[in-house]
Amino acid sequence: MIVAGRGAVLANAGPALETLAAEIGALLATSAMGHGLFRCDPFALGISGGFASPLAAELIGSADLILAFGARLTRWTTANGALIAPRATVVQVDLDDGAISDRADLPVIGDARAMAGLLAEELQRRGHRSDGFRSDELRERIAARRWRDEPFDDASSRRHVDPRALSIALDDLLPEDRTVVVDSGHFMGFPAMYLAVPDPEGFVFTQSFQSIGLGLANAVGAALARPDRLTVAALGDGGAMMGLPELETAARLRLPIAFVIYDDSAYGAEVHHFRPMGHPVETVQFPDTDFAAIARGMGAHGLTVRTLDDLRPVEDWLARRDGPLLIDAKVDPDVCAEWLEEAFRAP
Repeated sequence: MIVAGRGAVLANAGPALETLAAEIGALLATSAMGHGLFRCDPFALGISGGFASPLAAELIGSADLILAFGARLTRWTTANGALIAPRATVVQVDLDDGAISDRADLPVIGDARAMAGLLAEELQRRGHRSDGFRSDELRERIAARRWRDEPFDDASSRRHVDPRALSIALDDLLPEDRTVVVDSGHFMGFPAMYLAVPDPEGFVFTQSFQSIGLGLANAVGAALARPDRLTVAALGDGGAMMGLPELETAARLRLPIAFVIYDDSAYGAEVHHFRPMGHPVETVQFPDTDFAAIARGMGAHGLTVRTLDDLRPVEDWLARRDGPLLIDAKVDPDVCAEWLEEAFRAP
């Protein structure tokens, strides 16, 4: 199994790692910061860690050799260590010796692209090639077992939309040539798991120090930097409130950004963490906020979504893209993201 992170992205190591993976029959995965690096490879599993699909988690856990390139093997990338089998040998390649994990059996200090190229050349010199994991049957299983293909009990009602159903609908509706900017919070797994990106530059993951409220400003920057792509900002309602002034900037500049607020009227992570323990959660819950009205007041377009049918006006906006559109999606507050449940089990 080859796991690539932000270091591999910065080293432009994607093609070299795909070549190496083909030589040894390895599957491919990324950390969240490397999302999109192997977008077109049929043996790529997506994001490793808490965002991993059930099939990805199964396959990563069955690997006997993990080659990590420019990826910190943190609790987030390894699902608290559960994704790496105890018997597996772990080789970690990084330019920074401080990034080497205690789990690494063989640390290698070096550039991700250079090391992948050297390994592939040496294997070719020795005439070594292995099918490893790779088979036509597994290729078909991977294609059929993306997150969007996994069944779930749709909790949508006339008042609330299920965030999983919402994310799948948005993935179908929005153009593939996109930049997805994700704020921090309970909701953040849904866009990471369900919204495809064309390449790593198409995924902006604002998770430094797990601080919330950075998504709006980062979306403005992404839209200015890549006007050739549609910028999609995925936000929680708590984080959106912290960054609301940036919405006026987007409206004044007429930036064609789709702001999607996963609005559960709460700091959802705190609700899902403390409520099962019996603690009161009223201090982290809010009255219903009309974000669509706020957006219109700032000069943007505003849309309230309670059912998937409410998304129909988005098609008209996509045809015009005359300034930002804020989608206030009233998501079911009782749906707890899979990754968050996993994180709560951490020691």
